[in-house]
Amino acid sequence: MYQLNMQSTSYQSANVSAKNSIIFGPINSRRFGMSLGIDLSPALKQCNFDCLYCELAPSETTDKQSQTVSVEEIIKELKKHLTQNIDVITLTANGEPTLYPHLSELIEKIDAIKGRTQTLILTNSATLIEPNVYTSLLKLDQVKLSLDAISADVFKKIDRPHESIKVDEIVERVIAFSKEYRGKLFIEILFVHGLNDTKEEIKELNRTLLEINAERIDLGTIDRPPAYPVVGIRYKELHEIAMTFDNSLPIHIASRIHAEANNATYSKEEILNTLDKRPLTQDDIALLLDEESKVRVQELLKSQKLSIKTVGNLEFLLPTENIKRKRVK
Repeated sequence: MYQLNMQSTSYQSANVSAKNSIIFGPINSRRFGMSLGIDLSPALKQCNFDCLYCELAPSETTDKQSQTVSVEEIIKELKKHLTQNIDVITLTANGEPTLYPHLSELIEKIDAIKGRTQTLILTNSATLIEPNVYTSLLKLDQVKLSLDAISADVFKKIDRPHESIKVDEIVERVIAFSKEYRGKLFIEILFVHGLNDTKEEIKELNRTLLEINAERIDLGTIDRPPAYPVVGIRYKELHEIAMTFDNSLPIHIASRIHAEANNATYSKEEILNTLDKRPLTQDDIALLLDEESKVRVQELLKSQKLSIKTVGNLEFLLPTENIKRKRVK
């Protein structure tokens, strides 16, 4: 995502003609495939959060957009850039995309022209408490919801939400949405050192995630220069956190900016035990294991003691005997 220059002035409600800046990409996303982005706030940051880790400059929070792009303008630009090799049309924004006031109409207009391409939104989850947003998101093929914290104090510190937003209300609606939604639901947690990486907060996250029906839960950390002076955590710490979550949860480590090769030696039994607790991708294996252990992984695959399971756009390794294991709700 790019950042546009912003001025600290008061804006009157108005329409914005942003032309090509509405559309960006396509970008080859490791998690979601070839993605063509739609920026629903191309002229300035408009968000109900002011997250510590945001790649955009700090700004006051808002509960509505003061500048909007018309649905007609968006569809006109989308038609120019939509090709057959696009996997997902991603609704995002310089800020929070669900603040866009014509979201339901826009999704319907995109559905009319997208063909086999999937629709995806990247949202901070807060507006799920609004019935119209909740209903609009049900229409999408894929939804990525952020959920950085469960405790009210940690939530306020890390996400710096608009004063009207309460984390317990968000959690309640995320759980309800996950049970009603029929598309692919992804949950994203971004860890900030010293805030939501504590044992207490991870325990709360684990408890809540067990109530959510998610296709995949992505764990990440700060990958770009943040708005405020905070730091992320290392890949090794992300891996340790991943291993503490209940092994029925579809956890995936999404961030590798802070990755350092571990080069640890694992026996075949240790590999099977580790993957029994937490399925890993080949990228994870490459970072965690030494060369001899990687050979053992290939031998386990060849002997069919390990299998590959596709979740969303990613392939995970896990013991073959567990391939049919499903979470009990």
